Amino acid sequence: MNAELKYYVLDGGMGAELIQRGEVESTDPLWGTRLLMNKPDAVKQVHKMWIEAGSDIIETNSYQVSTELLCKNLSISKDIAISLMKCSVSLAKQAVEEVNRDREVLVAGAVGPFGACQCDLSEYSGYYVDTMTLEQLKDWHRPRVEALIKAGADLLAFETIPAIKEAEALISLLQEFPDTKAWLSYSCKDGQHICHGERFSEAVEVSLISDQIVAVGLNCTYPQHVEQLLLSAQHIRAHRPFVVYPNSGKEWTSDKR
Repeated sequence: MNAELKYYVLDGGMGAELIQRGEVESTDPLWGTRLLMNKPDAVKQVHKMWIEAGSDIIETNSYQVSTELLCKNLSISKDIAISLMKCSVSLAKQAVEEVNRDREVLVAGAVGPFGACQCDLSEYSGYYVDTMTLEQLKDWHRPRVEALIKAGADLLAFETIPAIKEAEALISLLQEFPDTKAWLSYSCKDGQHICHGERFSEAVEVSLISDQIVAVGLNCTYPQHVEQLLLSAQHIRAHRPFVVYPNSGKEWTSDKR
């Protein structure tokens, strides 16, 4: 953390970096998370690169992970799937121990939306929340959230969340783990709205439901929209700091990520 300016530097995109290195195919439904089982050292090396580059917080390789997705694509049991989720935390912590010598580096457990594990672009619309209850969303997210916390993540990163309803479900679920903090980051479709259509200025207010949410912001959003979105939510800054990720601005399609 930069003590004078009071900001934290996040890491880069794990999946994109692994694709660039030729470790995984962009069309793989597991994206970079397949390497948790097949080549874990490749994941740790990316973590180490981000730390050496100055990251104050690194995220686990667990964004696009669910027990169903892992079991289906790796032909493994649910117990092994849970162990792989925990492994994502262990690899990040090992990287911190092996690289860092003079500063604190936190490990955030990456928690992507339900849609990211459906491999159908629905994380960019959030339409699934219209037919799911809060309890169904909580039940789906619970195994990964619990695994990341039990494995020792310093906090959680609820990210690329397309709808207020899913954000509310995650915050409600987080209350089952009262000692854990998280940040909440939405994906947005234009300069005013998150992907499901709610106004970003209203969506950020959901972070006030719980003191366990320590920051709120956006990611996976076209760069030209970011300034307008943040300006629309200035009222929240008295209560929550912003979290903002970089984005290349490229188009995402189901066959070419």
